[in-house]
Amino acid sequence: MRYEFGFPDGRLWIHEVDLAGTGGRVESGPEWARLGFQQCSHCPLNAAEVRDCPFALALARPVAVLARSPSYEEVRMAVFWRGREIRQQTTLQRALGSLLGLLGATSGCPHTRMLRAMAWFHWPFSTSAETLYRSLGTYLLGQHLRRQRGLEPDWDMDGLRELYRNLRLVNLGMAGRLRAAAEEDSSLNGLILLDLLAADTLYSLDSYEGELDGFFAEYFEEE
Repeated sequence: MRYEFGFPDGRLWIHEVDLAGTGGRVESGPEWARLGFQQCSHCPLNAAEVRDCPFALALARPVAVLARSPSYEEVRMAVFWRGREIRQQTTLQRALGSLLGLLGATSGCPHTRMLRAMAWFHWPFSTSAETLYRSLGTYLLGQHLRRQRGLEPDWDMDGLRELYRNLRLVNLGMAGRLRAAAEEDSSLNGLILLDLLAADTLYSLDSYEGELDGFFAEYFEEE
């Protein structure tokens, strides 16, 4: 998947994302990407065995290029994947929020690995409702596939709630790293926007108020 950022001064910055998570990142990250630098409180990795935070390593190149750009700057975005193309005029922070979510899911971070299935069907610039729909749908399909393999499914979605609680802690930890890395606020604000989506999704899971009911009216009809 290719993200293209077009800036008002004519600059064009391109970032390729390997959805398999096997390439497209730097081999050795900056100091703020070291695992022991503001390591997430719930991180299961050992700094004596793993040099860099996987998520931070995936962000190293975007942060290095975009850290000097303000979050409110307008950019012309183009995203290409599987023969499709999406174009949108938006702020740098919103564009980065979309890219950071994809990078996190494919980074190899133990707390984001369950998002890899969503990354395969990534939809750039998703709204809160679209994110909720994709999260619920992906997780429930995963539980259906577990049951087909004789494994215990989690129809109550307790695991999804736990995933998003952990994800919010990851976002908090990454925000600390980005404060040390960014000269401007675009990367940090992109992450904050991403965390707001995670917070909305977690809130909807814990206190669902029928946000998606209108799209499923036919499912509620008596046969």
